[in-house]
Amino acid sequence: MLSDCLAARRQGGQSLPKLVFASNGSVIARYHRESGFRELMDQADIVDADGMPLVLFSRILQHPLPERIATTDFIFDACEMAQEHGLRFYFLGGKRDDNMRASAFFRDRYPGLMLVGSRDGYFKRSDEEEICAEIRERKVDVLWLGLGSPLQEDFAVRNRSRLAGVAWIRTCGGMFDHYSGRKRRAPAWMQSAGLEWLYRAAQEPRRLGPRYIKTNLPALYHLMTKTGQAGEIHPAGVQARGIQAGGMPPGAIQVSAIKLGDAAAVRSLEAGAVQTRESATL
Repeated sequence: MLSDCLAARRQGGQSLPKLVFASNGSVIARYHRESGFRELMDQADIVDADGMPLVLFSRILQHPLPERIATTDFIFDACEMAQEHGLRFYFLGGKRDDNMRASAFFRDRYPGLMLVGSRDGYFKRSDEEEICAEIRERKVDVLWLGLGSPLQEDFAVRNRSRLAGVAWIRTCGGMFDHYSGRKRRAPAWMQSAGLEWLYRAAQEPRRLGPRYIKTNLPALYHLMTKTGQAGEIHPAGVQARGIQAGGMPPGAIQVSAIKLGDAAAVRSLEAGAVQTRESATL
């Protein structure tokens, strides 16, 4: 992802930003339940598996993903590369205090990071033109968009043309909450075991308990029953072998299995091209 930003800059930019969305149990359930959300997700260039259960199920279904791509982890590699190569970031989303504290956290950790702007996620649709104009004026390479799903996907798709010149829009959910210090992540062993959702539910049982019951069970059903056919072509232009059409949103397993250059790029920048791991192909 980030090496593409460098390539676009050398070539004089690109017309429209590429979209990087994330997939988890909630996204899979919503994708099958809501046609409007499905249309939004289908616009993505890359969809990451931002949930360890997806990685575990990909192994059960014999289409193994090399790893989970969690935005809350990837951001550190991204900041290191951006600091080294002068890429410009903008943080949009979260509560005002959370956004400010998260911005301060990353500026302190990466003194050379060009975090050229930030704004909370509480604004009216009538404000969007002004926000997009500010992002363009600051020559942003990567817009980190943390409005929560489906608001962040809707914003990205609707404002794609307004953000011409930005290389990438990457949704990041509650990332600003985490790095403001207001919320804690699950212990590493729970993340590896695919139990981070349980840790979060224990922290906010009234809000997240019903949500996970409503989304995780349907997601499990779709993961277990929608497999078997070959040759599906996804909107990102990636052929996924052995995954039935409609089984999951593009990238829940398929696209991110091939597009892990999103993370590998941070470690394998060479001549501006993403060098994906050999194991990241189906």
